Amino acid sequence: MRKFSVSLLSFLFLTFLTLQQLTFAADIENGEKIFTANCSACHAGGNNVIMPEKTLKKDALESNGMKSVDAITYQVTNGKNAMPAFGGRLGDTDIEDVANYVLQQSEKGWD
Repeated sequence: MRKFSVSLLSFLFLTFLTLQQLTFAADIENGEKIFTANCSACHAGGNNVIMPEKTLKKDALESNGMKSVDAITYQVTNGKNAMPAFGGRLGDTDIEDVANYVLQQSEKGWD
């Protein structure tokens, strides 16, 4: 009986991890769609056509304090300087998906 319980718990844990990864992947895909539709005009390829020094590249994000999902989510929601606020246009989930997408792309070098 103990072996069965351990096996069942292991199976449930692995299933949970797999589902979490699938959910995360779907969020990244949604983030890419939202980014393409709303952000790429100014930030294509992780660049910034308005303020060239404030790109979405890893080193620029880090030096500008945008190295977490929370920081990027706040920026996208509220805007700053030339960047408009998207809080009234996009839902919270979409904004969080975009933040995750931006961080993932910055890690990959926007390739």
